[in-house]
Amino acid sequence: MKYLFVVFYLFFLIYPAEAVTTKMFKVLDTCARYRLGEINANEAIEKLKLINSSISQPKDLVKKYCSVFTPNEKIEF
Repeated sequence: MKYLFVVFYLFFLIYPAEAVTTKMFKVLDTCARYRLGEINANEAIEKLKLINSSISQPKDLVKKYCSVFTPNEKIEF
């Protein structure tokens, strides 16, 4: 009985962690595709589900958002 409880407990702990890494991968993938020029700023905004109301230029919004996820400060978007 204890083993069954432990298995269910671990299942509920692992699932949210997997969801976070999947979402993080999607953000990093979208930022990388934008940086490589595979998608434009408007497509990146759509995929990242950002609201383009505060900044007039879509490129600036994507640049500011993606700069948070890059550990190397020398990378320019």
